[in-house]
Amino acid sequence: MDGRVATVRLYNGYLFLLRPELHIAWRGTDRCPRRLRFRHGAGTELPRPTERFYERTDMQFGVFVPQGWTLDLAGLPVERQWPVMCGLAQAADCGGWKSIWVFDHFHTVPVVTNEATHEAWTLMAAFAAVTERVHLGQMCTCICYRNPAYLAKVAATVDIVSGGRAQVGVGAGWYEQEFRAYGYDFPAPGARLGMLEEGVRIMRDLWSEGRSTTRGKHFDVDGAVCRPLPLQEGGIPLWIAGSGEKKTLRIVAQYADYANFNPEPEEFVHKSDVLARHCAELSRDFGSITRSANYPVIIGSTEREVQERLGWITAHYAPLVPPAELATLEHTYRTAQLIGTPEQIVDKLRAAERAGMTYAICTFAEAAFDRSGMELFEREVIPAFV
Repeated sequence: MDGRVATVRLYNGYLFLLRPELHIAWRGTDRCPRRLRFRHGAGTELPRPTERFYERTDMQFGVFVPQGWTLDLAGLPVERQWPVMCGLAQAADCGGWKSIWVFDHFHTVPVVTNEATHEAWTLMAAFAAVTERVHLGQMCTCICYRNPAYLAKVAATVDIVSGGRAQVGVGAGWYEQEFRAYGYDFPAPGARLGMLEEGVRIMRDLWSEGRSTTRGKHFDVDGAVCRPLPLQEGGIPLWIAGSGEKKTLRIVAQYADYANFNPEPEEFVHKSDVLARHCAELSRDFGSITRSANYPVIIGSTEREVQERLGWITAHYAPLVPPAELATLEHTYRTAQLIGTPEQIVDKLRAAERAGMTYAICTFAEAAFDRSGMELFEREVIPAFV
């Protein structure tokens, strides 16, 4: 906490965490505080806060829920896939995670297979209905796959269903094979970035004003209406992913609440410097943009457990991908930034934090089959930043 006194009481089967100076009480069962009531004086209820367990420093943590795109559901019967995804989302909701995430892709990588890949925005609506606290994000929605006025409407509905927890991660797209497989044109990079900028402006207009008319080079919107507006004041937070230094990071500086960079330390620092220059040119407060990174996590209480998790990855992917792709996957995980014991991972995150990374979004490759790594991270890494 922050040094102020918090009192924990057990009453009628519920745990209450009382903060008198804040006039709040957090309520829940000893397993998971799913229902909350807040009282001020004689029974006046206040709105629910967005945080439940932890009062945080700047560092926040998100977690990817396996959806199949990276073959992380392969081997799990289809009828078990939603219960597993739902269970992981609810476990994150009851824990120290700020957000849950999925990818916006339609079929598997690193090779196309017949294994399941569940659609991102359908999952957003489903997660909105079965969770209560965590923010809901996509890393990231391809602006070329959905008309931005339609996407703004979908996201606003998810925000309302979730009680104001939607996030929109958006990018220009890159996966040419997937574009063509589903009948989308694959424009040149400059055109895709133009679509990204126009699309972001249309979505912001719809979320703030409820209506948009845009005669753009890429999108033509004539009186589109977004009602009701999202619950979040000022509209849904925007994450803009990508690292192009001339155009993408300038779009980030203009419109984004969050940036998402490669976690490799030197590249993270360099992209941050470029973003800072764009912000200065546009008179945007660089500090108002949260810089995040995505991290594959291999965690174990001991070095032996770390090696066992690496062995599981090899065993899981060997029947699914050709040898060259398997070797690439093994290298990716063995050289991951966040590999090691909890103490080692905390040290690495501290170094990233000093470089300005304050939002780590974590992937646990084995989570659909074994939650122990995710639970160990939650138990021994996240509290180090509280």
